[in-house]
Amino acid sequence: MMETASPKVSAVIMAYNDEPNMRACLESVTWADEIVVVDSFSTDRTAVIAKEFTDRIFQHEFRGFGRLRNEATARASHDWIFSLDTDERATPEVRDEVRRTMVSGQADAYFIPRKNFFLGRWIRHCGFYPDYRQPQLFRKGSVRYREGDVVHEGFDITGKAGYFTQAIFQYPFRNIDHYLAKMDRYSDLMARRMAAQGRRFRPHQLVSHPLFTFLKMYVGRSGWRDGMPGLILSGLYGYYTFLKYAKFWEIQVSGSSKCLASSGKG
Repeated sequence: MMETASPKVSAVIMAYNDEPNMRACLESVTWADEIVVVDSFSTDRTAVIAKEFTDRIFQHEFRGFGRLRNEATARASHDWIFSLDTDERATPEVRDEVRRTMVSGQADAYFIPRKNFFLGRWIRHCGFYPDYRQPQLFRKGSVRYREGDVVHEGFDITGKAGYFTQAIFQYPFRNIDHYLAKMDRYSDLMARRMAAQGRRFRPHQLVSHPLFTFLKMYVGRSGWRDGMPGLILSGLYGYYTFLKYAKFWEIQVSGSSKCLASSGKG
């Protein structure tokens, strides 16, 4: 009797100007049967480093995260896709769970918990753990990202969803300066998204929404238990919320949306 071939997996990584993270990210998925990197024309050594690990590197203009993720998954050759961002690491435990899961095939798309590291500490609260963001292991064709979402992209699942027990490690912000640079881009994209949705700015949003964000993270989600990093992180997200609505106001008073700048993880 012939043995059934083991399922193969494509590790798919979206990248943009994230040279500090690129090598460690790729090293964590060398066990995959294929590595696919979709880069948005990085100007640093991101693509150069990627070439050390794979020849399947594709350049795509950034026109929103939803569309870019669909373009990236379409490049995969195998039936299973393991999606990883450049600031994430697939631990050996996650690798082993991926292999077991593909064989059992009890679901079509799997959410994987993430442990986030910031300011010298694993953040266990603030809503940062288990941090199920979107399916990161799925059968090709079972997940479709919403292309109208330029940031914080939604998705639709065809089939059954499951959950991993092992966690991916994420290093989203190298320091406070990196957080501020990253959220400057994200707040711009979110302001543009709100304007495109036809939403209206209200002055109270500059006060009520940042305050609510801080209290939700620090009190409601027990960010205080993460010590000083938890306090700082909650405050930074309050600032990000303020910045997002300030830019939303700026767009509305100027009467036109800002151009969507090339942006990505990093």
